[in-house]
Amino acid sequence: MTTAALSTATARAHKLWGGRFGAGPAPEFDALNNSIAVDFRLWPYDVQASKAWAVALWGAGVLTLDESKALERGLDAVAERLEAGESPTAGDEDVHTLIDRLLHEEIGEVASKLHTGRSRNDQVSTAARLWAMDACKRIDGTIRHLQQIIVDRAAEVETAVMPGYTHLQRAIPVSAAHWLLSHFWPLERDRQRLRAAHRAAASLPLGSGAVAGCAYPISRTLLQGTLGFETVTPNSMDAVSDRDFVAELLFVCALAGAHLSRFAEDLIIYGSSEFGFVQFGDTFTSGSSMMPQKRNPDALELARGAAARLLGDHVTLLATIKGLPSSYNKDLQDDKRVLFDAVDTLLLVLPAFGGALAESTFQRDRMRGAVSSSMMATDLADYLVRRGATFREAHGAVGGLIRLSEAERCELHEVPMSAFSETHPLFDQDVFQALGTAHSLEQREVEGGTGPRAVRAQLEAARAAIRA
Repeated sequence: MTTAALSTATARAHKLWGGRFGAGPAPEFDALNNSIAVDFRLWPYDVQASKAWAVALWGAGVLTLDESKALERGLDAVAERLEAGESPTAGDEDVHTLIDRLLHEEIGEVASKLHTGRSRNDQVSTAARLWAMDACKRIDGTIRHLQQIIVDRAAEVETAVMPGYTHLQRAIPVSAAHWLLSHFWPLERDRQRLRAAHRAAASLPLGSGAVAGCAYPISRTLLQGTLGFETVTPNSMDAVSDRDFVAELLFVCALAGAHLSRFAEDLIIYGSSEFGFVQFGDTFTSGSSMMPQKRNPDALELARGAAARLLGDHVTLLATIKGLPSSYNKDLQDDKRVLFDAVDTLLLVLPAFGGALAESTFQRDRMRGAVSSSMMATDLADYLVRRGATFREAHGAVGGLIRLSEAERCELHEVPMSAFSETHPLFDQDVFQALGTAHSLEQREVEGGTGPRAVRAQLEAARAAIRA
């Protein structure tokens, strides 16, 4: 037999299917069907689940204790080889086939007993769920690190004042810390959703077989405890086709990407020369190949761009599963492409975003200089309300003062007292105090507001959320 023929025969011998076929698959089919390039990274989780399965088969009386221990030792040896850099061959259809081949090389024919009662359908779902559970923890830790940077920077600018914007128009003064923390809480909600995604993934499908369940009396409860799952899937048909846990994690990634994109947009705008609130550092920016003066916030722009990719991954999975019939279909093989891509992308973006934020400098004078007395128009309306006017009446009166100041091309604090009195009789000499920035902030001490005490309380709440 030639070397090529021997290699083909060996590869065919370690396929987990094919007994009813008279010929091997066409190369074009293998090129489409083989997923080892994508799912190879599942090998630690597949080995972990396979070791638990070997023990479960012994508990069910399918294997002897010696056979079960031989399988465990063999799987440890396989893990060592893969950890050391062993690569798949052309004949390895997927990660399960790879491990099966290496296990046969380590312990011989007893390796053929490991697949008893198990299907790649429940096997891949188990490994993917274990991977997803681990991914949730890794993402959570990385988000927490970014949150810590946000809190640290917010504490630095707690007393700095800047315009608050709606519709990208100056609205009312806010603490710069209040603005920064407005990006902390969406990330905290992302962490809450991560915990839910972890729970969704932590339901054990192993023991479901291909579709109808395992024909041997294995203990799924024992498998659940051994592998660290929280529950056992209640229906074998649903278990092998359920990718809700992937969809939930992809949604978390997509929404976190959207939150980072919005934060990046704020920083990019505030870092422009026209605003000048933020000065970017050197190590997370780039220059122009033509214009020597440029400093481009590339890390933030790439984070903004990554949000589109994360959204695409989520939509891809939903479009895949929406039309599938019951139980497992091969379309589901592609779930890992988008799952891995989304998690990889988010874990790439988060540290770079944190680095860009950490090295940025906030320009307090530019922030404060952008605050004008006209932004205290709401405070003027509140002044009248506290003196007995209705808010609608106050709103109209202050609107008239704004028209006057625009016509005279002056700020509200430059409008003469006589104009205030003519606009509404409840205006008095102390009205100009209501035009002060500090007074405006101090009026907003409600929980969650931008008042100094409220912001300090919010900072403490954010620190507590990170500790939790």
